[in-house]
Amino acid sequence: MNAPDVVIIGSGAGGAASAWALTKRGLSVLLLEAGPVFDPVRDYSLTNTDWERHLFPAPPGSRGEILYGDLGRLDPADRDLQSFDAVTPRQPPPASREAGGIGYAHVMGVGGSTLHFVGEAHRLHPASFHLARDHGVGADWPLSYDELAPYYVQAEAMMGVAGPAEPSGSDARPRAAPPPLPAHPLSPPARRLVEAGGKVGLPFEANMRAANSVPYDGRPSCNYCGQCSRGCPLGDKGSADVTYLRHAQESGHLTLIANAPVTRIELGPNGRAAAVHYVHAGRTVRQETPILILSGGAVQTPRLLLASAQPGAPDGVANGSGQVGRNFMETLGWSSTAILPGLENSHMGLPADAICWAQSAPDGVQGAVGGCRYTSAVRELGLSGPIGYAQRLVPGHGAAFHRAMQAQFGSAITVAAIGAVIPDERSHVTLSPERRDANGVPLPVISSVLTQNSLALLRKMAEGCRSLLRATGAGALLEERGSWDSFSATHVFGTARMGTDSASSVADAFGRSHDHANLWISDASLFSSTGGGEAPSLTIGALALRQAEQIAG
Repeated sequence: MNAPDVVIIGSGAGGAASAWALTKRGLSVLLLEAGPVFDPVRDYSLTNTDWERHLFPAPPGSRGEILYGDLGRLDPADRDLQSFDAVTPRQPPPASREAGGIGYAHVMGVGGSTLHFVGEAHRLHPASFHLARDHGVGADWPLSYDELAPYYVQAEAMMGVAGPAEPSGSDARPRAAPPPLPAHPLSPPARRLVEAGGKVGLPFEANMRAANSVPYDGRPSCNYCGQCSRGCPLGDKGSADVTYLRHAQESGHLTLIANAPVTRIELGPNGRAAAVHYVHAGRTVRQETPILILSGGAVQTPRLLLASAQPGAPDGVANGSGQVGRNFMETLGWSSTAILPGLENSHMGLPADAICWAQSAPDGVQGAVGGCRYTSAVRELGLSGPIGYAQRLVPGHGAAFHRAMQAQFGSAITVAAIGAVIPDERSHVTLSPERRDANGVPLPVISSVLTQNSLALLRKMAEGCRSLLRATGAGALLEERGSWDSFSATHVFGTARMGTDSASSVADAFGRSHDHANLWISDASLFSSTGGGEAPSLTIGALALRQAEQIAG
């Protein structure tokens, strides 16, 4: 192919937004994606009788192997935060936290992890941009909410975000205009949480969702099957493949190569990124690049930078500060589930359709810094069919079990909370000294330890979830899951942090490497903080659009 103007590595939220923003300006873009192309009709079939047994599909090459290092020791004094369910016999807590369940959940494929995301589309709380200035912890972003706000508007329009026309009193994210689509109707459990939240000072509202509430941008409206995380066969969910990438491909300026993992970045004698080396169809290809955008996510981006160590960059590309892979921040999560007598059809509706922002400011939770949010979470936690109930909520067997299932199915109510994580020196992404993938690249190793701040916030999140369930009139707790004993993260951040000081950050306020003038980063590894539980895809996209304007200009 002819030499492209820009090479992008990774086609998730950041890479896809970059590709669209640059191609619409007439630049030729080569987009290299390590994973395959997913066919919604073929891969996301929800009409098979065994649909509940299958999560998001995992064809060959769609998952990178991840290793885990130090995940932290567990103090038995905190065992009230231990995960449990009504079916599995309780066990003594392990000595150390484990990468249980999904571990780090990610997808390699055209569209990246937006293919299996629930579709929440949140703006970051304005106060989360200034944690160090206001609270003396973490790091400040080198830009403000107001600087990012115009690009949030563009990202919302591309993703098809539906939500309330006016921010509620608890949502401190100012808007110049309503979201492009009206809010979705609330599901039965969400409506009960709206009532309960008003009683305990935790008000709920319709969530901002990248799912069409009405037909939009040539895509249909949502059918409320509730299975967003299993893949959307209709195309109403605003994943990167049917939004940014579809429009980028229509421009005629995008060349997309799937199943093309990049193995290293080559620097030229002038310190610029000269070329990338990738594997495709069994052969290694060297591709020169005038501009390189790295959008692999907060695990694969630092992995590639560190694995590309070479003369002139002995500690890895873009790592003159020594911060590549440092400042890793996971998702702090908690959920509580019970049966609510009289509730019906809680398995129906849009996942994460109601949200509470009352504690999402950095000082929103007393005794901890960072903040958290609460959502209605029955369906995204897998209680959308009888198997989930039988495996986790309804014990027993025989006739009594069948009667209990008939009485309780559709009556589960779940409250989930997601909270901020403050960077800690023990939490990072490094390279395995022993293990490599099939292309010879060292595997990434995640270490992530909960600090005292995280434990304090997690406890408050658990208390909030339990309080909300009590206010609904629900019965005894049947299941609780949390980050205390299980590393299980869909959102991870911070491993190539942006900042104004090249000694303590990897990239500048536009995501441009401090070390290499033509190397840019466009994913959640740039985040200086996690926010108070906001889903990151919208912010990743907004940052990418702002960056593309800078590159093209």
